[in-house]
Amino acid sequence: MTEPRDDSPPDDLTGAELTMWQAFRIGATCDLRQGSPLLDDPFSGRDWPEERMVRAEVVALLLLHGPPARSGRVSALKLRGAQITGTLNLAGGTIDPYVELHGCRFEHELVLPESHFRTLRMVECAIPRIEAARLHTQGDLHLPRCRVERGIRLTDAQIGTDLLINQIRVWPDRRGRAITADGLSVAQDLQAELIETYGEVSLRGAKVGVSLSLRGSRLRGARERRALNAPQLTVERSLYLNAAWVYETGNPGATPPYGVATTPAQGARRRPVECHGGVRLDDGRFGDSVDLHYARFVLNGARREEVSLRRIVTPELRFNGERPEEGRVVLNGAKVVTLIDLSTSWPGPGGLAINGFAYENLVPYGHFPLARRLEWVAAATPEYAPEPYERLATVLRNSGEDAEAREVLLAKQRRRRETLPVAGKLWGHLQDWTVAYGYRPGRAALWMAVLWAVGALAFARYEPVPLKAGEAPMWNAPLYALDLLLPVINLGQEGYWRLSGPWQWVATGLILTGWILATTVAAGASRLLRRG
Repeated sequence: MTEPRDDSPPDDLTGAELTMWQAFRIGATCDLRQGSPLLDDPFSGRDWPEERMVRAEVVALLLLHGPPARSGRVSALKLRGAQITGTLNLAGGTIDPYVELHGCRFEHELVLPESHFRTLRMVECAIPRIEAARLHTQGDLHLPRCRVERGIRLTDAQIGTDLLINQIRVWPDRRGRAITADGLSVAQDLQAELIETYGEVSLRGAKVGVSLSLRGSRLRGARERRALNAPQLTVERSLYLNAAWVYETGNPGATPPYGVATTPAQGARRRPVECHGGVRLDDGRFGDSVDLHYARFVLNGARREEVSLRRIVTPELRFNGERPEEGRVVLNGAKVVTLIDLSTSWPGPGGLAINGFAYENLVPYGHFPLARRLEWVAAATPEYAPEPYERLATVLRNSGEDAEAREVLLAKQRRRRETLPVAGKLWGHLQDWTVAYGYRPGRAALWMAVLWAVGALAFARYEPVPLKAGEAPMWNAPLYALDLLLPVINLGQEGYWRLSGPWQWVATGLILTGWILATTVAAGASRLLRRG
């Protein structure tokens, strides 16, 4: 290609390229479409005529060393319906003009590593691959409704305002990754709503200045990779992995969010987010919330796939999506202020892990009785662990539910009993049957009253012989029975009478029973005092 002389275009430009060149100088749109939705569809597979083709080297020349704008105008590259032949390589370049490509086709990959843009918008374009590691933009990077055949690489890219990739469809690269954006930094929002990926979305160590939205998206892992791999992700506001209301806009050129509604409208339908493969958000930090409302996780148990939320920190976790049929949900070490959950969202035994999971408030989404909550804890602890029970009891007590907190601690003792040897199990059953491990002191008082009445009636039929004549008090059967039952306390009856025959066994039984009831109640009271 011949270099331009002064402000004039090169001599060997085609008609389409000359039109693009002239439109660039006045910031106008170069529209090469034919006016037919079928013929202008960049994804149709139909060949486009030469009249719609522009060479990648001409586009690069315009963006890197293009002519100045005409007087009173601002230069910009605005292309519609063009096929860019060759490889558009802008690696390391600084591109000052505004760039917007709409409905275009790229013959080869788009190469943008370490390039600097002000704003780059590519809408509904067909691109074999986007290679943009360490890309910098002062403004937005928009890729809505594009289709990328061999993945997008945005490793360590820095986006000055918003990254918008709504409704994009991306197939994996040779490593099984659809979007590789490790170390990505987005100053404001990252909108990835209604996207479809057929490989791993990797956001390791990424930082988002406001919110990250994956509403209504479908993420599919490939080659045994995760659907979403985002450990150490930092989002200053909220992560939305929830449903979107989808409707037909009737206008292909609609402004963002390109057919996504945040509230239901007439004709809208709810589309839940779907993750076919593991999800990893370990060590993430989220300033407002992690929203999994209507989320659907399709996990492979044979490959041990997980929804891993290990050690995340967030003020609010909304776990009220669809119950995973296989795999595990792991919350080990997570710290949450408020847990909003649905009883039918949690997996069953073996599918949940909550060791070290700290939460301060429980807000059930719908009916979530205590019995189901205890099943939730049991499902998360295949082997007995006291901490989940104690955490639940503390949260219930802090919310004023003292009776339910005692029920949780009683369930903990019953679960612990299963791990004891035979003697411990027998003693545990006795404690449970008599006074419910001290968590139901009213039961101990009832047993005391019954045994006292039985003892008083029995001793009313007996006249014992004093140990020493003249020193014994007047015989009082009810008071004597009570003196035997109450350990430590001396009511002035025990120790003055000689019992014989079966009455010795009756007295011994009352003494032993009294000690058992008293020690059990004392143990339960001490537990309550320690936790209070």
